[in-house]
Amino acid sequence: MRCPFCGAADTKVIDSRLASEGNQVRRRRECLTCAERFTTFESAELVMPQIVKRDGSREPYDEQKLRAGMLRALEKRPVDTERVEAAIHGIQRKLRASGEREIKADRLGEWVMHELRNLDEVAYIRFASVYRRFQDMHAFREEIEKLEKEPSAEARRKQISLLPDDDPD
Repeated sequence: MRCPFCGAADTKVIDSRLASEGNQVRRRRECLTCAERFTTFESAELVMPQIVKRDGSREPYDEQKLRAGMLRALEKRPVDTERVEAAIHGIQRKLRASGEREIKADRLGEWVMHELRNLDEVAYIRFASVYRRFQDMHAFREEIEKLEKEPSAEARRKQISLLPDDDPD
């Protein structure tokens, strides 16, 4: 870190503390050349990957677009806002954790469908019908039959765990 007073390249950290609810690190530094002290703030730069659409075009990740799509599927459904926000944050964690610069829209769509299935099965079917481009009633029927064969998220949560670390979700 360069000294803002004399421009020297050598400084030392004399104190570090968390700031901004733990999202930043506040550091007191001292210049080894002129002995002036100054404060710096450091925060992680979290770059979200680009989304590669089906036609090959790329666009930046847009949280508002994700939220709008999920809320459209959840319209008039009895799902708490907190649960929707938790699902959105879960998807964003997956995006960051992927470590990739680009993610195919199909992969993001699958994550959204997984979260919607856990939130509300009707919303899941609504989203899947648009996302997978259902062409007829047969496609709806197949998806509903898949849902019926697997236990719902609520049923999985209520299951008694047989293993100590068994997570139903």
